[in-house]
Amino acid sequence: MKIAIAGFHIESVSFLPNTVHYADFEEGVLRGAKVVTGLTDTNTVIGGFLEICQARGATTVPLVYAYLGALGRVADDVVERYTAEICKGLADIDDLDGVLLHLHGAAWAPGYEDPERFIIESVRRTVGERVRIMVGFDYHGNLDADSIRACDAAFAYQKSPHTDMGETGRRTANCMTLTLQGKLSPTCRLVKPGVLTPSIFSATQLNPLAKILAEARRLEHESDSYLDISIMAGFSYADATNTGFSVMTVTDANAERANTIATSLCERIWQDRHELYRPEHIYSLDEAVNHALETAPRVSKPIVLLEHADRMSDSTYLLDALIRRNAQRTAVPFLWDPQAAEMAAAAGVGATTTLTLGAHSSRRAGPRLTVECEVLQAEPKSYYISGAMLQGSYVNLGLSALLRIGDILVSVISRPAFGVDEDAFTVFDQNPRDYDIIVLRSKTHFRQVYQDLAEEILIVDTPDYGPADLTTLPYERLDTRSVYPFVEHPTISVKTEN
Repeated sequence: MKIAIAGFHIESVSFLPNTVHYADFEEGVLRGAKVVTGLTDTNTVIGGFLEICQARGATTVPLVYAYLGALGRVADDVVERYTAEICKGLADIDDLDGVLLHLHGAAWAPGYEDPERFIIESVRRTVGERVRIMVGFDYHGNLDADSIRACDAAFAYQKSPHTDMGETGRRTANCMTLTLQGKLSPTCRLVKPGVLTPSIFSATQLNPLAKILAEARRLEHESDSYLDISIMAGFSYADATNTGFSVMTVTDANAERANTIATSLCERIWQDRHELYRPEHIYSLDEAVNHALETAPRVSKPIVLLEHADRMSDSTYLLDALIRRNAQRTAVPFLWDPQAAEMAAAAGVGATTTLTLGAHSSRRAGPRLTVECEVLQAEPKSYYISGAMLQGSYVNLGLSALLRIGDILVSVISRPAFGVDEDAFTVFDQNPRDYDIIVLRSKTHFRQVYQDLAEEILIVDTPDYGPADLTTLPYERLDTRSVYPFVEHPTISVKTEN
């Protein structure tokens, strides 16, 4: 078996004014053998691909892996250049049997209605109908039937926080190798329930979502034949025609069963749409800060304030409020501001200086803060992820600084990253347990660590580009006349052919 491996990954907030360019991807792109050396034994989709292929004796041909996390829209030429590179690499491979792709599912580019569909269809045109194509997607991908029509099977993370990235790669590669060995004839179906949810409430341990996912796992476990179910929450901050929940099922040559199961789970999602949309309380800025300042002195664990609407890791609403309230023993990790990091480094460790901080991505990110601060650290920072999500992967923060503003410590980084585990503290020789209040900007991934580490987590809604009220977003591509929460009318779209 000869299997090519490639990937293109970004979660695009299409409402942001920022555009992600080819050079942004190229800073961390992996090609050829570096795909293998960089991702073997990591909890990543590509790591899972490699593990199964090696175990099954497949010959792998790594091409290119361009990976970025949650950022803005992608320039058209980015989609075109990486697609062309993947297809050229595939065209040069003799006797190719299969292609394993890792795609996010929520990339957004002005000139492409569905970038992932474009990539898959381009790959199919390149390799022809004989070669098998299978794709591992992110749980937050926006897909419809046409998105996956040109591939043989598709899979997505089953957990958020995404602690099962490697397992998703293994599921995808397992289906590929079994198919190439003649042991499986995969049939893939996709159904959409017509429901959107804010990212903050797409965490898979929240009910009723947890119960729906448990039902999917029960169906898989009790099946007497091959069955894989991917329930995808979608990404509501990418304005696409297919934004929202979807359910994909892969069976062994049983299209009717695949379709029946996917439709049944979509009906369950529709029934629970109200609870899925708002399963937990959301705090206003003042309400959250007041609660944290009153509660923190009386408890032994930190209070986490979650500025979930932040999309570029540079929002300052909570930092501004905490400075004005003279908050004590407070940490604000991973504020993205390359210019502030440079200015802190120029002032030097030990210096007291005045900096302009945060909110540089857009006017909706909050006030630009002018602060007097002490520079505690200033140097390039990087680390290997210790937490379960993306475990073992390399993160380069670029030039970084640790600043003290009163009794608030702020770490400033030059490359966007979100604090989802203890690495956001340990890379600066800090311990999150030493603080009474911690400000994070994650959506669901923080839960893998901070659900237990924190005394309480307060979800704070600020006026940035990722609001909890989706009806305030100016969708144009998405037909809001056919999806909840805009209308009370189920729209179910069934993939009718493979």
